[in-house]
Amino acid sequence: MKEEKRINKEESIITAAEKVFNKVGYKNAKMEEVAKLAGITKVTLYTYFQSKENLYMALTYRGFQKLLNGYYQIIDKYKNEPGLISSLALLNKFMDFSTENFVYNEALLNYFSTIRSADENKLTDALKESIYFKKMQDIHNLIFKLSAKEILRGKSDGSIINSFDPMFLSLHAWTMIIGYSKVLAASGNEDTTIFHIKMKDLKNLILQTAKIVLINNIDIEENLFEL
Repeated sequence: MKEEKRINKEESIITAAEKVFNKVGYKNAKMEEVAKLAGITKVTLYTYFQSKENLYMALTYRGFQKLLNGYYQIIDKYKNEPGLISSLALLNKFMDFSTENFVYNEALLNYFSTIRSADENKLTDALKESIYFKKMQDIHNLIFKLSAKEILRGKSDGSIINSFDPMFLSLHAWTMIIGYSKVLAASGNEDTTIFHIKMKDLKNLILQTAKIVLINNIDIEENLFEL
């Protein structure tokens, strides 16, 4: 019962933090504001989350779990469809997730930027000690593996022609997703970007580009600049 009570309290704190981070951003957020919204004292808050970084990582973990659940739903929904369809649906799911969950989108961008660009010696002590950071490290490659698995299924059923390794193609899709997510984060508006371009048009172009890549054999060693 005590463990269940603690888990419920943690979830309520993370929910409060999500609202604060969504309103003022991570850098401007104060633990006092989170505690007040959660209906607890600052001292109590720190007994659950010893730092703002740990709390933000808990929020990141919640967001990533939500994304993963969305991936599994897509895979189940399209299990009887060609692998090409499910692969594109996963790509579309991530972009929809980024659009619909602005605070999670920013948190995941920050997380992947941290782990890809910084070695372990550059991580803060608070981050190293965060149990949620460890949890994220255990599962953050799952989205690549799930995507690669659906691409491999598409190769098997003939709907995907591209001969590249499925993980390579999954990473290629990831580069497009990250670009979309960063433009979305910079614009702060799901309808129009800072360049006055509709995000839905950008999303459709990304999906069309991904489809072209998957249904064709493309020579990446070809020098397009040779005359």
